[in-house]
Amino acid sequence: MDVKIEESWKFALKDEFSKAYFADIKAALITDKKEGIHIYPPGPKIFNAFDSTPLPEVKVVIIGQDPYHGPGQAHGLCFSVDHGVKAPPSLVNIFKEIKSDLNIDPPNHGNLQSWADQGVFLLNAMLTVRAHQAASHQKIGWQKFTNAAIRIINDQLEGVVFLLWGKFAQNKANIINPRKHHILKAAHPSPFSAYNGFFGCKHFSKTNELLKAQGKMEIDWGIS
Repeated sequence: MDVKIEESWKFALKDEFSKAYFADIKAALITDKKEGIHIYPPGPKIFNAFDSTPLPEVKVVIIGQDPYHGPGQAHGLCFSVDHGVKAPPSLVNIFKEIKSDLNIDPPNHGNLQSWADQGVFLLNAMLTVRAHQAASHQKIGWQKFTNAAIRIINDQLEGVVFLLWGKFAQNKANIINPRKHHILKAAHPSPFSAYNGFFGCKHFSKTNELLKAQGKMEIDWGIS
């Protein structure tokens, strides 16, 4: 199966593309399309996280659950929305924590592409979703694929900082080697849980401290 994805990831994930579960993912997406069901993000953006952050450049991993399911919101980077789209509540809370942690003012948009360009792998565990149906593609096979990507980062890289926000993301810790990588956990930035440990977690300054200690370039968490 010839999947259009950035070359380093295409090589690393080549075995996954030939597995039966990946054919099932493709079949499910084709079926939805034939039935007139809108899928987010648009096809060319499904692998945007991979295309934006090649495997050798990954320094930080943020794991989301599934894409935003409203029109025009999802563009393949977790927690991020395209220019011109109102920032969802979780993203607003992320910007609030950055302000508190690093005194960086919130931007006037919610596009996190500049983070991805610096080596922040913004991975949703599910890469697609039906319009207006949260978690609707949770069982079509995407987690096998994205878990494979996490395992590849775990195996092939060292010193990556994993930011695991909320129970769903924290469950991924069992496929990350804490002796090779850094795992920072906090509550999810959702308004329902942000006050239970996301606010005040200082993950953004802590991440930069961990990167600096390794001689890696720190992340500019500001967005112009």
